[in-house]
Amino acid sequence: MASRTASRALARAAIAGRSALATRALGAAPRLAARQMPAAAVAGFQQTRGIKTLKFGNTEEKVYERSDWPKAKLLEYFKNDTIAVLGYGPQGHGQGLNLRDNGLNVIVGVRKDGRSWKKALAEGWVPGKNLFSIEEAADKGNIVFNLLSDAAQRDLWSTVKPYLTPGKTLYFSHGFAITYKHQTHVEAPEGVDVVLCAPKGSGTTLRTLFLEGKGLNSSIAVFQDASGKAHERVVALGVAIGSGYLYETTFAKEVYSDLYGERGVLMGAINGLFRAQYDVLRAQGHSPSEAFNETVEEATQSLYPLIGAKGMDWMYANCSVTAQRGALDWHQRFYDASLPVFKDLYESVKNGTESQRSLDKNSQADYRESLEVELKEIRDSEIWRAGETVRSLRPENAKQ
Repeated sequence: MASRTASRALARAAIAGRSALATRALGAAPRLAARQMPAAAVAGFQQTRGIKTLKFGNTEEKVYERSDWPKAKLLEYFKNDTIAVLGYGPQGHGQGLNLRDNGLNVIVGVRKDGRSWKKALAEGWVPGKNLFSIEEAADKGNIVFNLLSDAAQRDLWSTVKPYLTPGKTLYFSHGFAITYKHQTHVEAPEGVDVVLCAPKGSGTTLRTLFLEGKGLNSSIAVFQDASGKAHERVVALGVAIGSGYLYETTFAKEVYSDLYGERGVLMGAINGLFRAQYDVLRAQGHSPSEAFNETVEEATQSLYPLIGAKGMDWMYANCSVTAQRGALDWHQRFYDASLPVFKDLYESVKNGTESQRSLDKNSQADYRESLEVELKEIRDSEIWRAGETVRSLRPENAKQ
């Protein structure tokens, strides 16, 4: 087992590891980078307004942190603003509740009596007070959060656009609609600030960490600065929705990296690798439990947390020498095999093939039904049925 030696390291670092993983949500990357630098250099990084300039590899970047925007300052800054959150999916839900809990004047706009409307009602939003139709909310808000799905942003743009009058701020959490405007027809309205704050995680994670007093890393960008204050405003909004650290990007880079990453190692590639390794083990006579434990359980419960807490080199250093040698000898072959696939994937994202496929598929009337068919196929496959049993035996899940 690759992690026999690592298990002792994991035990020694259990508390520190959990702390490090939590810190990652608050911006572990800059902290780790700073820790590797000379003390004198680190001391010089603290600048005015809570901004840090840190080295990521050999590249310096500005990182904005929430300490610059305490709650009292947020309340003062947004005291005359009405934030209209359009859509109550994962991001609309998480960001809307966090804004509300931060005491800001926030309203929600969704289709009346639809699924999202009912969910908003259940979570304390009141019709006519802070829950409205999409049109009413867009009209009332001077800061409009367009958190509808990508397909809905395209389909409802003609409905929303008339309410985006000069002086307002249009906010996105994804660069999709603006970047692929030739497919969505979403154009930046004249005289309107157009900004982006993209949490690096789901709205549910954003909400959970906020309730725990933590913050999720987010990317920020300004597409159009009509007021001259768009950058300051998006930093403040990023903190208000529950971000811990904010990293600068552009609308195009955000959506390219996001679509690429989701289809790559975050979700698509890892699922494919899990399946391939599991299937080879099963074909060679290994039991479902052994194949799952060696493929998924050890990765997610032992090794990946070590990578998240300390880095790849530290994980290697704390595994058996046999595991070290094998990983170091084989990783280049996996890199060489997958690099052409990743190049093709990035080009597919950049040229709009992926965005068009998403728009076409996700806007179909039977999308939810067809999605369930695809998810059921995964759920019913042997690897994940075996995983359900393995997970039930974890200490935290075992019946008392």
